[in-house]
Amino acid sequence: MAIIAPSLLSADFTRMGEEVREIESVGAKVLHIDIMDGHFVPNLTFGYTMVKALRPISQMVFDVHLMMTNPLEYIQNFANAGSDIITVHTECDSDLGKCIDLIHQCGKKAGLSVKPKTPAEALFPYLERLEHILVMTVEPGFGGQSMMPDCLGKIAAIKAECAARGVSIPVMIDGGVNASNARMAAEAGADMMVAGNAVFGASDRAAAFRDLSEKSSL
Repeated sequence: MAIIAPSLLSADFTRMGEEVREIESVGAKVLHIDIMDGHFVPNLTFGYTMVKALRPISQMVFDVHLMMTNPLEYIQNFANAGSDIITVHTECDSDLGKCIDLIHQCGKKAGLSVKPKTPAEALFPYLERLEHILVMTVEPGFGGQSMMPDCLGKIAAIKAECAARGVSIPVMIDGGVNASNARMAAEAGADMMVAGNAVFGASDRAAAFRDLSEKSSL
């Protein structure tokens, strides 16, 4: 069964604490937190102060996705705020090796992400140093987009390369996950799935979360 990670980007921003408590109560173990800088992607979301404010009220794993041009400058702050996993993009301007090293120095799990047009091979030089991989199945920057199914093919390529190198890294997908495509994503090999509107936008969030979890079980 793939792990469903609700995305805070789709929560009600006027009641963040209540939203986090509710989504944890329906069974979520991982919370995906999108950090956008308005430069790497054309949108602004949260800062590390939001992560810090939410950390004391939740036991969920905070999976922090830095969609930032220069994430190296902010990793320390997000680590100190209570992130558990910190993911940066292969397409960012920061030195990826230095980013991974700093994340580990902070005692956190390091992840790398690729946009839809970036080949899976961009991740390969770093596989032995990672604990997390994120494959974008939409162009990053906005919620509510439809999944780009062709991106799912990267999962098999990543897992084959990991197997060849003797490493095992969970692969998460992010973008357009819903009840109609969760099974397809699971069959493609996704270990974790970010779900935004499909969970936070549902009238019955517990039922929606349960349905996605069941559909992602092979």
